[in-house]
Amino acid sequence: VQLQASGGGLVQSGGSLRLSCAGSGHPLNYYTKAWFRQAPGKEREFVAAVKWSGDDTDYADSVKGRFTMSRNNAKNLMYLQMNSLRPEDTAVYYCATDPGRRWPRRSSFAYWGQGTLVTVSS
Repeated sequence: VQLQASGGGLVQSGGSLRLSCAGSGHPLNYYTKAWFRQAPGKEREFVAAVKWSGDDTDYADSVKGRFTMSRNNAKNLMYLQMNSLRPEDTAVYYCATDPGRRWPRRSSFAYWGQGTLVTVSS
C-alpha cells in the first residue's frame, strides 16, 4: 500500500483548504483511514479518522467542528476539508491507513503517506 498526500499550501487565518490522499497498491475499501499532523518542534498528533466500515468518524477536540474527513472508496481516495483555519493548524499533514478492526483508532497505523505542508498565516 502506498499513500500520496496533496493539497497543502499557504492560507490566511480563517481560510479553507482541502487535503487529498490517494492510495495505490491495494484497494482500501475496508481500511480505517486517518489524518495526523506534526507542527514544528512538536510530536505528531492525531487529527481525524474514518472507520473501516465508513459508518463512524473520530476527530481531535482541536479540530472538531472545523475539519471534516471523508473518503471515496471507488477512487481509493481520502480527504480532509479544513475550514476556519488558525495559525496553530500550521503543520505537515500525513494520511495513514490500516486494515485492522480496532475502533476508535488513533495510533498504530501500518501505512503512511509522505506528508503535505499546511501553513496558516495570521
